[in-house]
Amino acid sequence: MRLLVSQPYHEAGLLKLQEELRQWSNLCDAVLYPEGYITDPGSVQALRGLARQYRKLVITSYRDENNKDRALMIGPGGEILLERAKSPMQGELYAPSVADALGMQIGYLLCVEILQGLNGLEGQAESLDFIAHPIGVGMFSEEQFTMWTEEAAQIAVKYKCPVIGTSHADGSYRNCGVSIPISYCIDANGQPLYISKADTRSRIVDLKSGGVVVPGPDGDQETGTGLAGTVKTHE
Repeated sequence: MRLLVSQPYHEAGLLKLQEELRQWSNLCDAVLYPEGYITDPGSVQALRGLARQYRKLVITSYRDENNKDRALMIGPGGEILLERAKSPMQGELYAPSVADALGMQIGYLLCVEILQGLNGLEGQAESLDFIAHPIGVGMFSEEQFTMWTEEAAQIAVKYKCPVIGTSHADGSYRNCGVSIPISYCIDANGQPLYISKADTRSRIVDLKSGGVVVPGPDGDQETGTGLAGTVKTHE
């Protein structure tokens, strides 16, 4: 299974998603977009049409009539596989947080729910193939960046599956003015396939081989990563 992990700027109209599906539809089976990329409930229908048109699984979130973020996963036939409110920060992780898609059990953690996932996903599925983590905006500090990626690693080890997250390229937490855009994939052993810090290029993760490709004219393939940077080979 190949997953396109994108870091778009905030926008209306799904323009970045449409562009990437036109360019790279043949390179992926599913797409992961950030929390709140879908800016209003009306655009959910347009998203369902795109999923159906390109036969892709789409994992993201949308904002409802009250501007609250809600979980959203849409199947390649345009069907809604998962839709729920965001869990309260001081409460337990809401269910459902697992959906069956493309013959896989996919976990779902919406932004700060990463801090609830270690225990919150227990009992929601016998096993998980991967966990998706849509994030709203970049990290507001280096400390948060480290905490969230370390938490993702613990979750990956516990549930024996990759955890994959991505934020928007712009915006900041409560408009604080500080933002470190983030995109990452932690494997089932808790090791990073890649961790992107303030590098907002899209990636395609092959969950079977563990390969990570930056699509585009350069054709970069990322072969290792860490918080200090990325090691690449050019094909």
